Amino acid sequence: MATRPRFDLAGRAAGLLGQRLLKLPPATSRNVTVERDLRIPTHDGQTLLANHWAPADLPGAPTAVVRTPYGRSGPLDWLYGRALAERGMHVLTVSCRGTFGSDGDFRAMRHEREDGLSTLKWLAEQPWANDVVLTGSSYLGYTQWAIAAEAPVRVKAMVPHVTSARLALAFLRPERVEMETLLGWSVSTATQERPGNVWRTLLGFGRKRVKAAMGTLPLVDADTAALGHVWPFYQDCVHHDQNDPFWKNEDHSPSVGDVTVPVSSIAGWYDIFLADQLRDFQVLREAGRDAHLTVGPWWHAHTGGMAAVLGDTVGWAAAHARGTEPPRKPPVRLFVMGVDEWRDFDQWPPAGYTPRRWHLAPGGELGSAPGPAAPTSFTYDPADPTPSLGGPKLESRGAGPVDNRRLEARADVLVFTSAVLDADVEVIGEVTAEVWLRSDRPSCDLFVRLCDVDGRGKSVNICDDLVKVRPDGITKVTVELSPTAHVFRRGHRIRVQVSAGAFPRFARNMGDGGPQRTSAEPLATRVEIFHDAEHPSAVLLPQR
Repeated sequence: MATRPRFDLAGRAAGLLGQRLLKLPPATSRNVTVERDLRIPTHDGQTLLANHWAPADLPGAPTAVVRTPYGRSGPLDWLYGRALAERGMHVLTVSCRGTFGSDGDFRAMRHEREDGLSTLKWLAEQPWANDVVLTGSSYLGYTQWAIAAEAPVRVKAMVPHVTSARLALAFLRPERVEMETLLGWSVSTATQERPGNVWRTLLGFGRKRVKAAMGTLPLVDADTAALGHVWPFYQDCVHHDQNDPFWKNEDHSPSVGDVTVPVSSIAGWYDIFLADQLRDFQVLREAGRDAHLTVGPWWHAHTGGMAAVLGDTVGWAAAHARGTEPPRKPPVRLFVMGVDEWRDFDQWPPAGYTPRRWHLAPGGELGSAPGPAAPTSFTYDPADPTPSLGGPKLESRGAGPVDNRRLEARADVLVFTSAVLDADVEVIGEVTAEVWLRSDRPSCDLFVRLCDVDGRGKSVNICDDLVKVRPDGITKVTVELSPTAHVFRRGHRIRVQVSAGAFPRFARNMGDGGPQRTSAEPLATRVEIFHDAEHPSAVLLPQR
């Protein structure tokens, strides 16, 4: 039975404040109802719980479907439930299997295709349901991709935000563990239904224990250190990389090109899923699909991205569902950092940008050519690992662009800096580094970061990445940094950092060459970076 939402002064105030901070389109009506704990049968006899928000007296309103493992109350209720309903949409928020009252056990990504299709089948039988849009961020975006290729005709649009069609597989490259994201999310989902968890999270309770657990050796035991018991998803991830057939049914990237539903992908330059999201978009465009891309100066939990996904849901996606002309959207809309302006393009990567080599040179210089010089060396010690600072992170705390001077002062971080620029340098597209190195251990990591140094010497990170290396003498290593759109202004300098770690964002390389999940003895590693004519280490920046 539908009821008016219970009067909750704190929740109502928080919801209104959140909507104002996100600068959402004006509400069409505050007259909404909610029906809680609806029961949705699945294909295998389980039951999922859902809430249905509805705008009163608005026949023909489209339906937004949001499938989430994070519950159906609190911020999700205010934003995806009430906010969308107040802007003329039915909203069905469904708790994923094994979470917040839904039957079964929660195994991340495992049942989302079948349960999503069961949800749409049930929805088609509801008298209030009209044409459908899929929407949501992160895991809520993955649940869209899980069913997108098989979506019935009533699904008219989807708005995936900071997500990937293969989700966790994006950070499960062979022999590389993104520890901060993996353990942090594992602990979050393992504890989210404990009483008072929202307040404990907001106040930072348990953060020190999780941070300490990230240093556990061997790292296969980190979940037990953080939780007191193993967590199945964490164990799945440390035992099976993205290429393992174990994940075959959870990887929906092979079916992206089969999706015929119009898609508006919303990403952030500092998001953990950025590279994957751009590839998903490219696959859609290459298949001739109606796909649009927006990339803002956001990290994973940035409110700007949330505002964009909600705005597109009630505007562009809802228009598709109503059968009206949607607002015009360019194929690609990018926020260009450095000049802080939005620009429209026809494709990703944009045409007209050519890679230019900026060579690592002796004396910490970054220039147009390598120089004749001995290699530059440093020592990486996993017992005192090079710390991660800013950049892509799952949580907002410490994410995004930050001052890197403290990091660059360390002896285990090399910096190569250009001369002061006499004109703006515009960089838009894929950024790559080619680095020649030698190590005294059978295994090492290579972390490369691109920074913008202003006239006062403040060095701000633009993009980066880390790869695992098994050196064989002097070895050429290619690092695909996160894509970007940035203008290095006249009077600034371009800087490249080179190091052998970024902990706890990435798990430490112990240097022994063994499996990372079981390595337990930290061995210091000597790394030499070559930058002569025969070994021309460089970063390749896409420029006009």
